[in-house]
Amino acid sequence: MAWHALPPHECLALLGTGPEEGLPAAEAARRLRRYGPNRLREARRDPLWRKLAVQFQDALVLVLVGAAALSAALGEQADAITILVIVIINALLGFLHEHKAEQALEALKALAAPQARVIRDGHRQVVAAADLVPGDLILLEAGDRVPADARLLESHSLGVEEAALTGESRPVGKSAAATCAPEAPLAERPTMVYQGTTVVRGRARAVVVATGMATEMGRIAGLLEAAEAEPTPLQQRLAHLGRVLVSAALAVCAVVVVLGVVQGERLASMFLAGVSLAVAAVPEGLPAVVTIVLALGVQRMVQANAIIRRLPAVETLGCATVICSDKTGTLTENRMTARRAITASGRFARTAEGEPWRPEAGGEEGEAGGPGRPVAGARTPAPAVGAGAGAGRAGGPGGGPAAELQLLLEAVALCNNAVPVRAGDDPTGDPTEVGLVKAAWAGGIDARRLQRERPRLAEHPFSSERRRMAVVCRDAQGRAVSYVKGAPEVVLERCRFLWREGRAVPLGEGDRHRMAAAAAAMAEQALRVLAVAVRVLGPGDDPEDEAVAEGDLVLAGLIGLMDPPRPEVPAAIARCRQAGIRPVMVTGDHARTAAAIGRELGLLAGGDPVLEGRDLDELDDEQLARRVGQVAVFARVAPEHKLRIVRALKRQGEVVGMTGDGVNDAPALKEAHIGIAMGRTGTDVTREAADMILTDDNFASIVGAVEQGRAIYDNIRKFIRYLLACNTGEILVMFLALLAGLPLPLRPIHILLVNLVTDGLPAVALGLEPAEPDVMNRPPRHPRESLFAGGLGRRVLIRGAVIGVTTLALFVLGSAGGDLERGRTMALAGLVLSQMIHVFDCRSERRSAFDVPLSANPALVAAVASSVAVLLAVVYWEPLARHFYTVPLRPGDWVMVLGGVLLPWVALLVRRSLVGSRPQAAVGSSRA
Repeated sequence: MAWHALPPHECLALLGTGPEEGLPAAEAARRLRRYGPNRLREARRDPLWRKLAVQFQDALVLVLVGAAALSAALGEQADAITILVIVIINALLGFLHEHKAEQALEALKALAAPQARVIRDGHRQVVAAADLVPGDLILLEAGDRVPADARLLESHSLGVEEAALTGESRPVGKSAAATCAPEAPLAERPTMVYQGTTVVRGRARAVVVATGMATEMGRIAGLLEAAEAEPTPLQQRLAHLGRVLVSAALAVCAVVVVLGVVQGERLASMFLAGVSLAVAAVPEGLPAVVTIVLALGVQRMVQANAIIRRLPAVETLGCATVICSDKTGTLTENRMTARRAITASGRFARTAEGEPWRPEAGGEEGEAGGPGRPVAGARTPAPAVGAGAGAGRAGGPGGGPAAELQLLLEAVALCNNAVPVRAGDDPTGDPTEVGLVKAAWAGGIDARRLQRERPRLAEHPFSSERRRMAVVCRDAQGRAVSYVKGAPEVVLERCRFLWREGRAVPLGEGDRHRMAAAAAAMAEQALRVLAVAVRVLGPGDDPEDEAVAEGDLVLAGLIGLMDPPRPEVPAAIARCRQAGIRPVMVTGDHARTAAAIGRELGLLAGGDPVLEGRDLDELDDEQLARRVGQVAVFARVAPEHKLRIVRALKRQGEVVGMTGDGVNDAPALKEAHIGIAMGRTGTDVTREAADMILTDDNFASIVGAVEQGRAIYDNIRKFIRYLLACNTGEILVMFLALLAGLPLPLRPIHILLVNLVTDGLPAVALGLEPAEPDVMNRPPRHPRESLFAGGLGRRVLIRGAVIGVTTLALFVLGSAGGDLERGRTMALAGLVLSQMIHVFDCRSERRSAFDVPLSANPALVAAVASSVAVLLAVVYWEPLARHFYTVPLRPGDWVMVLGGVLLPWVALLVRRSLVGSRPQAAVGSSRA
């Protein structure tokens, strides 16, 4: 139902509500049973046991559980217990990190007003907002949170803050008497107020037309519920890797068992061998190391003002190709700032909040103090301007542009309902009026003192119909002076005079056209333009008479405000492009405003198109997918448009990041590959729907997060390369021994020790490697890029062969005299030391180990030292030696171990240093 397009009496008739008495209490109770409470639907939550059970469904975990069962059946109780402990620890780690349930719908519920003022049975009463029903009459005033979607019946200077719902950066005027088309978008319905928005001025009476999930807020909740969260590229790659490793482990085990039985080996012995190979083939530490490295990355990202809510999404920024950003509060400061002022004789500008007014380049300088120098406005109020037939009789501030600007700023400080505080502190109230108070401060005018010295006698409030506001104040001479501000075309129409050089002069057609053209030019620059005028009332004039207060005005000038771009954003956008990421603005604001901000930020150039929501409605999904890559600014978009934009980009193969702060952004944040919420100005809904939260609400922080995301992915590749080469060596030594008819060189418990302790510590330390120097000069990775891209698989095989052959050779040498346990102990020592050397080779894919200083990652040095200490404890500390079936090694044994390990690795490292490292990917491509 297009309630916004229906007149009030038709809405009341359709809802069966009396215009004065409202609903009877009995009817309200009946409707509450029919429509249900005015609440948003709660999200379904999995019980804790189910979340924990999911952790045991991973294929790698199932293989280990099978290996533990086989070990127990074969009498290897110690091995079985060790494997099960490892499985449980991994499951608990995953459970603890994923336990935080989705809370977006709960946050949406919290936005609803807890109570509401209603009229039932002709009496005003306060009820729980959850008890509202369609047809209830509600009363609203400044400061209220709107409790349900409602059609206005009466309104008085009503202004509503809808930024969280529509993206509009300033309060929207509302009027019960306005008219709008049935197809009007959400942001252009002045007859309606919506659940979760806030009344900032005025008062109103309205009839509820929708509650609960039928409201616009409920519709967004439904979109959020329907938006599907996809696995990140890292999750997809690791899932594929897990399937490959499990398949390889099962295949190798089957071959070994069959081969052994055919050769006449005992079935029990071959099953034990199969278990050993399965344990060797599966990198047990991989899930835990991935989780730990991602968690360490999260700690680093906190230092870059980014909080990660979902660990697997950390690396997704590293392959993001498009970042869709809301405008208000993300690319801009979310506060109105006066940027330009025009008087009869001068033009003035401010480039940023807190700066003084300066004569504008190209404007008339007059008495403004010289080009580019601050305008020193007096702190004492100037005498008011005269008007009417004797306009020239009244004294005024001295002549010249500076004095004209002073009068303009005094007028906007007095015609203002913001609550001024000390200069330098933020006033409270309507953002536009707050910006005007600050504009007066910038001109040396203390609005708080000025309002005390010139008490208000009357006010004629702003409304969407009047499009102006007037106040009448008593000045120091006891005169009643009217100060007016409003839309330029409305105020200019009421002006007969112009304040120029210290006196009021007739406003000629030339000056009128010049001011109108200046207002239009300022509007084209995304400024909200207000005309400002004054008038001294006569002794018998009534300040409450609107016609008197707003007639025969003296034009003081024009002032233009805007929600300015964050100063650091243009550089951040340029750096994003350098990294191969395309930034896109997606906003609910007007196209003209969005285009001007886009040009200032460097998003738009020349005739680049701006696509509006109504344009999107005319495109089907295929057409939008074809055009979406050519548009950098989308304006006047609704929540469903944002979802369509994200989905269209995804259909084009883009990896999409979406930033936002309002409720309207939440569904698109969840639909995107990674949602980025604002921590300060963002709503609870957006923060809970996001994967990452920027604590400083700074778009520029995304650049640091991208760098960390890429570095984390690089480090994941490094430790995967390290772990898989180690596992390849373990498989090779076991497989070759079985093929040669040799006893098992390593027990399953040895392999578990290596994979989880002596492998695990250095692997985690690799996750602390700093970013490569060229990390932000590479284009984004393709989301389908294999973890083994760039020759990683070849290096894994070569290093694995070196580890395996070295370990087997040491086993053969150590057991040559028939001492099987000594041979296994030497093999274990050789395996651990080979892997410790290998970890330094893994520190960079682009540089030799000799080119990466040890001081860059002291944690790695400590991890290697700890792993060697564990090895020595297992070999020489009797309680551990007994558990791991080792024997103390003699000095001669160590000579063989060190010699056998060092020779091949030194040769490999020297060769890599001489031949060179992996070349840097070319910059400028969209894919790596």
